[in-house]
Amino acid sequence: MPRPLAGVRVLDFSTTIAGPHCGRLMADMGADVIKVESPEGDLMRSRPVQRDGAGTMFGQLNAGKRSIVLDLKRPEAVAAVKALVKTVDIVLENYRPGVMKRLGLDYPELAKVNPRIIYGAISGYGQTGPAAGRPAYAPVIHAATGYDMAHLGYQGGRERPDNCGIFVADYASGAYALGAILAALHQRHVNGKGQMVDVSMFESLVGMLLGEVNRAQFDFEVPSRPMYGPIEAKDGYVMLATASERTFQDMATAAGRRDWLTDPRFEKYADRRMNWGLFVVELEEWSRTLTVKEVVAAFEKHGVPCSPYLTVTEALKDPQVEHRGSLCTIEDRAGAYKSPAPPFRFSGSPLQSGPKVAGLGEHTKAVLAEAGLEPAEIEALVK
Repeated sequence: MPRPLAGVRVLDFSTTIAGPHCGRLMADMGADVIKVESPEGDLMRSRPVQRDGAGTMFGQLNAGKRSIVLDLKRPEAVAAVKALVKTVDIVLENYRPGVMKRLGLDYPELAKVNPRIIYGAISGYGQTGPAAGRPAYAPVIHAATGYDMAHLGYQGGRERPDNCGIFVADYASGAYALGAILAALHQRHVNGKGQMVDVSMFESLVGMLLGEVNRAQFDFEVPSRPMYGPIEAKDGYVMLATASERTFQDMATAAGRRDWLTDPRFEKYADRRMNWGLFVVELEEWSRTLTVKEVVAAFEKHGVPCSPYLTVTEALKDPQVEHRGSLCTIEDRAGAYKSPAPPFRFSGSPLQSGPKVAGLGEHTKAVLAEAGLEPAEIEALVK
């Protein structure tokens, strides 16, 4: 069976994380993704971890793509792009709004060349509005949306927010872009028309703040302690989630405290939420007598969702990772290493990540020849 996106061609101008993540998923699903890089290359090529001059994060985000180098400040390169656009289904970019227009490569211009293209644009705040022109990377979006205040900063009496070392906004917007682009591609099968897909990192992250967005709109009494937080064991901490009445009952059973089920402080969800701090004090009287392993075993025996706090190294050794094939092997010029595979599977078609990570400009000549450029034109662009 072919992969789901076999036969689909993508021209990927995106850099850093959000756009490349979206393009990588399309490549895993079988699309021919052509990554357009400047002569300096995507900045992620120079980011750690480095092995013999090859960046593993770049490989994770771009495995399976072909790489071409074009200096888009040159009119010959812009002309080459337009020749390529005639042959592709999807254009993907994540520049600040206005950049592609200045280059003469925005959606209205490219739609003249190929009215059927789906043009996906990921930006910090969207293509329109007073904030559209602001530069943004994921940590800025985390602060701008309230995500940091809600989840990462000023908690536990800290005087200043935590550092932000993860890129939730990038990965979320890349995934939303994938879904929206494929929806537009499906609609093109129906009506024959291309369109632009405008994805906002800001809105992607706001959409993930389920409780926070709703609490911000109404007079909402804050509980004594967040309901989703760690409980202490003898040698560490355990996270548990009692999202339903059944799981709360099972937790009480696991701890040998069925009396909580009729305690007026905890019996009903609303009272339990407001008295959660008191509840955790009583729960920890039990959990502190046990090791993390023993607490987890007691909860899992009764079907309570829980986990010890693991390092990434420990998490990747979970047998579930091996069973699901959650990690795949990709290879760059420095050798092979492991990379996350897509988190979805198809019953009727395969996925394949990579396996190769292209060198900078490795496919320039071949791809431009496919677009119909003459050898002399290609040599001039390469030179």
